[in-house]
Amino acid sequence: MLEKKPLPTATPEQVGIPSFAILQFLDRLENKKLCMHSFIVLRFGKIAAEGYWSPFHAHKKHRMYSCTKSFVSVAIGLMEEEGLLSLGDQVIRFFPEKLPEEGVHPYIAQMTIRDLLMMASAHEKTTYKQIKDDDWVRTFFQAAPSHLPGTMFFYDTSATVTLTAIVEKLSGMSLLDYLRPRLLDPIGFSEDAYCLQTPLGVSHGGSALICTSRDLAKFALVCMNKGRFNGEQLIPEGYIQAATSRQIDTTHTLDTFYEAQQGYGYQFWRTSHGGFALRGMGGQLAICLPEDDLLVVTTADLQPNPDGTQIVFDALWDTIYSSLAAHSLPDDKEAYNELLDRTSRLSIMLPDGSSHSSKAAEINGNGYRLADNPMGISQIHFEFNGDEGALYFENSRGTHRLGFGLGKTVSQKFPQYGYDSLSAAAWVDSNSLLIYSYIIDDYFGTVRTKVHFGADTVTVVMRKYAEGFLDEYSGIASGERVSGAG
Repeated sequence: MLEKKPLPTATPEQVGIPSFAILQFLDRLENKKLCMHSFIVLRFGKIAAEGYWSPFHAHKKHRMYSCTKSFVSVAIGLMEEEGLLSLGDQVIRFFPEKLPEEGVHPYIAQMTIRDLLMMASAHEKTTYKQIKDDDWVRTFFQAAPSHLPGTMFFYDTSATVTLTAIVEKLSGMSLLDYLRPRLLDPIGFSEDAYCLQTPLGVSHGGSALICTSRDLAKFALVCMNKGRFNGEQLIPEGYIQAATSRQIDTTHTLDTFYEAQQGYGYQFWRTSHGGFALRGMGGQLAICLPEDDLLVVTTADLQPNPDGTQIVFDALWDTIYSSLAAHSLPDDKEAYNELLDRTSRLSIMLPDGSSHSSKAAEINGNGYRLADNPMGISQIHFEFNGDEGALYFENSRGTHRLGFGLGKTVSQKFPQYGYDSLSAAAWVDSNSLLIYSYIIDDYFGTVRTKVHFGADTVTVVMRKYAEGFLDEYSGIASGERVSGAG
């Protein structure tokens, strides 16, 4: 698959970044056991380093989660330039058909497009998570408000969904179709990128753009360059300057990590060191530092790591950022070649431990009946064959198979969901097996399963790290070997 309008490349030293600093950056991420998927480092508009943790690769599309919000912001800015709306417009005027029959609460009536852009709606929480209604936009007007709009920052994805619905209602087309001729096509954005939809068919502008890491890098580069790409003004300069500037304070945010407290613009986060960022759940990041002409993109699944996003920022500040030179550096062929070798060998994180245990032969084929448990699993058994194995489990929906590699990953459709996934296992001690299962589809999530085997007993712990699904893969259970099994 040929990339349209690829970004130019350079060695790190040519753009003032020591290759050893990028190696240190990778060391920090991997030493902290972060499940990384990709990274791109750009300076002066050129890709200085890029890497993908196999099976991810440059052309594989990835869900960008809340980075999508910044695309919605840009669409609003383009519509403002076209005279289709004003940031001071009251939001209720766009959706009279979705307002409560008993009348609109005055706080709801006062909300403006600008309020929604800077996450200063009248709601403390995302409304479609409070009200069971397939019409997510309607919930935005039906849910009881908590405070006056325009006064406080509260991260509210339903505000972005409502902004997306405004874009689609006024344009008569999807969010990406509206953006394509104005922005995405001129920068060579993937033609097969797409956005998942809400139950009623509005693009899920709050969380669901699926594109490549390079696509995200191109979009962020335009934003960092005041709306210009190859000399063409694609986003109104005044709007993007305002959108990426601090519009509201975030020091009280529920996100307690340092970078989340640097302020918020119009669907863009501010960062330390005078930057801004597109930031999506699980480590989807485009960190833009205009003063240093530096852009770093990552994709990942950091949901099992509560501090994962801050770890990425800290690693960047302590390695690449702290080593920047104003101009080019002398070649460092040894470090550069080591970097090329390192990026060619990246692969998704495996659980720590051994690929072998004498216990595998003992339990191969054994069945275990479990006591009542939150997962609803009644029986399990394991099968091992060389460097692969499988966990079979039975619940009310039948018998399911979860395959895994030992010292490697195994690809499959994840049981009961059918999403593309990878699983790998390791013996953390002679009697305990740990399985990592990664969902790598339109939805991302991780299930970690630890199993301890006694002489004739078993204990299973499952922990899921995912938003809105995999709930039945979380809990603990013990059981006994089924008489005559094995």
